[in-house]
Amino acid sequence: ITVACNEDMTASDLVGRYLLEADGTRWLDGPLTTAARLGAICYLDEVVEARQDTTVVIHPLTDHRRTLPLDKKGELIRAHADFQLVISYNPGYQSLMKDLKQSTKQRFTAFEFDYPDAALEIAILASESGIDETTARQLVSIGAAARRLKGHGLDEGISTRLLVYAATLIKGGVQPGDACRMALVRPITDDRDIRETLDHAIDATFA
Repeated sequence: ITVACNEDMTASDLVGRYLLEADGTRWLDGPLTTAARLGAICYLDEVVEARQDTTVVIHPLTDHRRTLPLDKKGELIRAHADFQLVISYNPGYQSLMKDLKQSTKQRFTAFEFDYPDAALEIAILASESGIDETTARQLVSIGAAARRLKGHGLDEGISTRLLVYAATLIKGGVQPGDACRMALVRPITDDRDIRETLDHAIDATFA
């Protein structure tokens, strides 16, 4: 069960709420409650986008208690043995106001994901877009050059997703230089100097 978190999400969006119907009210479980009851995996995508007063609702589910109190319903749910909670977010570029509380972080084990190595990224681009290996290799080299600028004018490097977008444009007939500028450079920076630096790298790669 996947939940796309956002700043407007409330605790009720996760645990459930009463719905008003013609003959009265009816309780509707939220995605977190449903997963806890059934033993499903609940995945909270970009969890830091949710307000901290919303995400604390997961605390009793993610420690030794493994329970979910439904205060509005007066019910205490004991999580199914197979229930799992998975969260994800991209650390680094969020402000301090958009980070997980330490009390939340310490309830999880963590995996850190970096960019794929060059050989794997080339294979991904070729598979996802259908471009040839040579062009994929050129795009990956541009991505690597941009990532070295992270923290030196760029808040975030060029992602594999953006490289796939550029590859798809090239496969569709757009000139490589134009595709790279549209998909790789313009979306990530407005800084004129950084743009010129990346544009030069693109021109040198596809010369």
